[in-house]
Amino acid sequence: MNKVFSILAVFALLNFGYVSNSYAQEENTEATTEEATSEEVVDDSTTEAFTEEQMVEEEPMEEAAPVEEEEAAPEKSFHQVVKDKFIAGGPGFMSFVLVCLILGLAICIERILYLTMATTNTKQLVENVEAALKSGGVEAAKEVCRNTKGPVASIFYQGLDRSSEGIDMVEKSVVAYGSVQMGLMEKGLSWISLFIALAPMLGFFGTVVGMIGAFDAIAEANNISPGIVAGGIGVALITTVSGLLVAMVLQVFYNYIVAKVDSIVNDMEDASISLVDLLIKHQTKA
Repeated sequence: MNKVFSILAVFALLNFGYVSNSYAQEENTEATTEEATSEEVVDDSTTEAFTEEQMVEEEPMEEAAPVEEEEAAPEKSFHQVVKDKFIAGGPGFMSFVLVCLILGLAICIERILYLTMATTNTKQLVENVEAALKSGGVEAAKEVCRNTKGPVASIFYQGLDRSSEGIDMVEKSVVAYGSVQMGLMEKGLSWISLFIALAPMLGFFGTVVGMIGAFDAIAEANNISPGIVAGGIGVALITTVSGLLVAMVLQVFYNYIVAKVDSIVNDMEDASISLVDLLIKHQTKA
């Protein structure tokens, strides 16, 4: 019996130690779990605190008003650009340049219209005059010239009107009246030449005056500032550019008018020779 109790006592002690160890391990495990949980809580709190601080730092950036892009300035029209340059160049000198342009263009347009109306079909006119001489004589030919516009018809009329005085008188009257018609066609060209020469001179004069103003500004400021010099020179050169531009435009029209006059004069000379030949044939047949 004692042996049995001894065995049971030893068994009980072994079981008690096992249970104690198990219980201690469970307590250690629970402690470890609690520590890990507490660390996670601390980490979560730290993360939340860091997140809140970051949000606090980022909030002013979000609240800051975004910089709006400046709207692109609208493009100026050609009329507005010309107006600005005219004002920048100084209305005093730019007005004289503008007057040269307006008057020069007015004369050019008037001359072009006159020469366009003065242009006639010379070949057709010679044929009509020849047919009229054959059918009705000199009076019929003069009537054809009256109904035809242009300097060539006028010269024909003057030559036919002197046909009774001889061929020599016809030639003299044609040459004399041809000079008169040439003078009428070249009327106003001297004014165009004047404006062509005057516009650049006015521009240069405005530039010189502007340069004087720029140097006066430098003297008053007692400082050679690039802004003062560049601004004064830039404004002064606008008058020169304007004067040269006006001269170039008028020069183109002038050359066109001169070429037109030369063409009509050549037709007049050829037609005059043809008229003399027709009158010689008509008198011979008569």
